[in-house]
Amino acid sequence: MRPARRLLVVFLVPLLLLLVAADTPPPIQRPFPDFGYLPTPDQYQGPVFRLSQDYPDTMPNGPLPAFMKTDFKNDWENYMMQVRSYCFEGNLEVDWRVQDNAVRKWYHMPWQHYGPSGREGVHGLTREAPVNANQLAPTQESIGQTYAVGVYNDRAGYAIGRVWRDHNDPDETWLQQNGFPEGSVVCKLLFVTIPYAEVPSLANPVQWNAYVTQSFTSADRLFQMVSLIQMDIAVRDSRAPLGWLYGTFQYNGLTNHANRWENLMALGLMWGNDPTITTDEYTNPTPSVTKINPNLKESVINPDPNELPPTHLGWNGRMNGPVDNPRSSCLSCHMTSETPQKSKMAVVFTNPTPPIGSPAWMRWFQNIKCQVPFDPGEAHSLDYNLQMSAALQNFRTWSNTRDGLRAATYRAATSDRLRVQNAPDPGGDEDEEPVVRDAGKDVLPPTPPNN
Repeated sequence: MRPARRLLVVFLVPLLLLLVAADTPPPIQRPFPDFGYLPTPDQYQGPVFRLSQDYPDTMPNGPLPAFMKTDFKNDWENYMMQVRSYCFEGNLEVDWRVQDNAVRKWYHMPWQHYGPSGREGVHGLTREAPVNANQLAPTQESIGQTYAVGVYNDRAGYAIGRVWRDHNDPDETWLQQNGFPEGSVVCKLLFVTIPYAEVPSLANPVQWNAYVTQSFTSADRLFQMVSLIQMDIAVRDSRAPLGWLYGTFQYNGLTNHANRWENLMALGLMWGNDPTITTDEYTNPTPSVTKINPNLKESVINPDPNELPPTHLGWNGRMNGPVDNPRSSCLSCHMTSETPQKSKMAVVFTNPTPPIGSPAWMRWFQNIKCQVPFDPGEAHSLDYNLQMSAALQNFRTWSNTRDGLRAATYRAATSDRLRVQNAPDPGGDEDEEPVVRDAGKDVLPPTPPNN
């Protein structure tokens, strides 16, 4: 071969291989399971949750959301209300069954069906933090649970699809290398099992039926009403110092909007952890009054008492929601998202805790940029996404047990009255018949805790 041709081959062949790899569609594979727990037919006969999982194969090329032109620092409430409208559009009309949204595409995180906190089959809610007595109001005597469902716009859905391009071999390094695209939006709805009459701000409630536990230590599920308490948002915005903006809306039914979803009031927005502020004069776990810290520079809290009911915020007044850990903040939790999950914010509840304000304590209130792991050299960053961290951990736990337990045991969620046409069976044998379980029983067998 002539030298010129040899040189041409040396340069062109790798280029062609890259182009072919870029255009290669994902492998044909079974869908992810929709949910893990379903009420009995005598309890519930309505539609069941469907995982929105047709993630974009290519990066969406539409315009960025309009609110990304709004000054989030000087016009923070307008920014948040625009994000709220963006999340509401097309989703309220279909009761947040986002795969039916006629305005824009939204997606869910896979692998949240698994384990004792797994996704229930009515609205796709997964178990989150417990709710202690008096946490939401001085009149709240009951203890209970928080349940939540998160949805992702098309740009964020593209990133989820890239990580999970091969359902049986997720790419745990993709987010650290690439990150969620600019304009990614995450919206999470949070509900509580607390009787709404105990919490004045839950008047005129938004309620869903759900199949939930009553405490974090209980495995027994009940079919009951849960009440909307909070909506969290996260936006990948390059104008933010760390790459992400996090905000929370708190439900206040006393504002009495005709559309009850509009009772979600902007609580606050944050773009940093204020790592130089180490005092603890504004922490307030029991909310008889909202204690706003005027010294914070990277959190802004709604000062209007007519919009924001008395609530606890995060540590020393940092931005956090009413069902969140009062000794953390939104960013302090989410910056720890990595795989494997080496560090967890729950350490601040252990005894002895690090002295408040000490370097060991302030480790949890650093300003770590997106795509940088919380534990460098030990884990890969998941770009502030804790649901991705839990999903990968669930998948890893299942993968480590499937050699000892037949994969057929972990069949898709279904019931004696519902046979899912696309019954997903991760890792199961192709020639096995689907296993149909009675509704009301745990669709998945007991598994090690996933937290």
